[in-house]
Amino acid sequence: MKSKVTTIIAAALAALPLVNAITPEGMLAAPRRGVAQANPSGDFAIYTSTNYSFEDQEATTVWQQIDLRSGAFSTWSTDSNISEVVFVGPTNTSILYINSTNKAGDGGISLYTADANRLSSAKLAASLPAPFSGLKAVATKSGDIHFLVYTLAYPNGTAYNEDLAEKPASTARIYTDIYVRHWDTYLTPQRHAVFGGILRRGNGTYSLAGELTNYVTGKCNATCAESPVQPFGSSGDYDISPDGSQVIFLTKNIDLPLANFTSSQIYWVPFSGSVNDSVPINPIGATPGAEGASASPTFSKDGSKIAYFQMNGIYYESDRNIIYVANADPANLNITSVAGDWDRSPDVLAWSNDGSVLYVAAPDLGRGRVFPVPVDAAADYQPRNITNEGVPAGMQVLANGEILVSDSKIWSSRDVYSVNSEGNVTNVYLQANLVDEALAGLGPQDVSEFYFSSNSTETDLQSWIIYPANFSADKTYPLAFLVHGGPQGGFYNSWSTRWNYKVWADQGYVVIAPNPTASSGWGQNLTDAVAGHWGDYPYWDLVYAWDYVNENLPYVDTSRGISAGASFGGYMNNWFQGHEMGRRFKALVTHNGVTNTLADYATEELWFINHDQAGTFTSPNETSTYYRWNPILFYESWATPHFVVHSDLDYRLPVSEGIMLFNMLQVKGVPSKFLNFPDENHWVLNRENSRVWHREIFKWINYYSGLSGAASPY
Repeated sequence: MKSKVTTIIAAALAALPLVNAITPEGMLAAPRRGVAQANPSGDFAIYTSTNYSFEDQEATTVWQQIDLRSGAFSTWSTDSNISEVVFVGPTNTSILYINSTNKAGDGGISLYTADANRLSSAKLAASLPAPFSGLKAVATKSGDIHFLVYTLAYPNGTAYNEDLAEKPASTARIYTDIYVRHWDTYLTPQRHAVFGGILRRGNGTYSLAGELTNYVTGKCNATCAESPVQPFGSSGDYDISPDGSQVIFLTKNIDLPLANFTSSQIYWVPFSGSVNDSVPINPIGATPGAEGASASPTFSKDGSKIAYFQMNGIYYESDRNIIYVANADPANLNITSVAGDWDRSPDVLAWSNDGSVLYVAAPDLGRGRVFPVPVDAAADYQPRNITNEGVPAGMQVLANGEILVSDSKIWSSRDVYSVNSEGNVTNVYLQANLVDEALAGLGPQDVSEFYFSSNSTETDLQSWIIYPANFSADKTYPLAFLVHGGPQGGFYNSWSTRWNYKVWADQGYVVIAPNPTASSGWGQNLTDAVAGHWGDYPYWDLVYAWDYVNENLPYVDTSRGISAGASFGGYMNNWFQGHEMGRRFKALVTHNGVTNTLADYATEELWFINHDQAGTFTSPNETSTYYRWNPILFYESWATPHFVVHSDLDYRLPVSEGIMLFNMLQVKGVPSKFLNFPDENHWVLNRENSRVWHREIFKWINYYSGLSGAASPY
């Protein structure tokens, strides 16, 4: 077994300086900052910052400004009704913004124009009668503003406003096709649609010209178009050309059943047209092999090109994203792949100012790194990263060609900095761990990593190590062994308000967060290998990770260890429970995990389970992966104290999975506890709920690891 430990910046095995431990309350209340958005000349940037008060049980949002020349910070606005801002208009400080209410108070929104340096100059441009969001806007040669927004729409194409909608006498729902519900919402006849409008300029003011145009609703075959694509779609699913003449939007493939396939397509439509004028850019067959999910359609800055990502697999949501570039001309698209053989899966893109380079961010060796890729890069081109640590939440190419990056790291909830195309950091504007009281003392010294070998793959596998406050290598600390969800995905050098490694570590643990088979950022083969192998490849990788820690990290007390995970990580803890690995831990934690794989078809996205279980649910016999990897087959071996979390609005993994797990543990006499939130989905997002989540889980694991000294875990 290999012995190779690497620290990120400083040697972490020496005693760390005295710092304050980060608490769940501190993490949850600390500022949550948005992505820094620069004005066209790159003189300043603005972003939202939201704090939470547990005393008042209230969140407060303000807008902050960074002077990109001096680095000075100031409060830009305290008006929490300003929800979105776009720099557009005759000057570099002209803006259009959404006010989340309107004068009618009917559930709609308002659009205002203003000078960013004089918000008191704001003038009402339009009141829109629905809760539109996702504002994108450009100025045309005439001085008018063409803008895009989205909201739910009725099948007839008109915008849906829940406040004004007629309440039915019955709450019955009737379905004749699968895809009854998705994520945390039952599907209704209303679907999201992109709308376009014109703000006519005259006498120094703007006013809405005519009605909004719905570019999406009514495009139907096996199903109907919807954009943005739910549940996580946003304004990144559509774009408007810089001259305001063209629109592109992303929708699931209307020729295929929604629940069975991931295929999605990008449509082009003239801004002055309608849904009837829309044509697909990348229909199946247009580009050999490209049949899967598309993402991030983006016009170049001169409007002549369109860049986007697309996967090959038609029912695989974690296939490799390939970069494509097309002409912004439906009569002559000339679609080409860019660096088509690159063994990474980028998920964020931005055009260079001259259109010769695409800056993309991709998972890479446990980080999310930014790579410049020439638009004409051949298939065998291997991009080189220009950022290293962290995972970008967003990036913007500035007027001077530098890239403004907003990212997070394990030790910092938001860093904002600029980097040039050669990878030189030119300015560091914000490091949250240096300015936020709750994060005081956190830094790269809290984190290191190691690589280990396993019997399932020839690829060396990576794991993060996160140290507790005031760590000393001369002491020992119980192990907190975390298993990531997905299973495709990973543990990355990024901040999380749900599973924050440092919050767990500062309970007094050394946190080990491995990236086993299925993890992204070490090549597509490792990601793909989990299909049909939920119970063996990643399981054995995690066994080998534990073995490595036990044999090589003397400051980790594995005899007092606990294990926890969510989603697939929850499944794996259920799998641990029935296997030898489960006996290595004092306690287990399952958050919204699979208990009974024979019930996998209770999920909504059937493409996922069909792919990962290597087939449809047809005959659940002993040769089926649905049967073979079922945790309840090993019920007789369940013995480790087990904390179970499952929430009612989780339609990906229904709450019955958690209840079944808890019931079986109780009947068998295994110490167990069940935590349920009726108003949460697959994630716990409400801060008050998250506070309880942390409190109850830590009470459980701290008792069994011996950290709390409590008389009972209850």
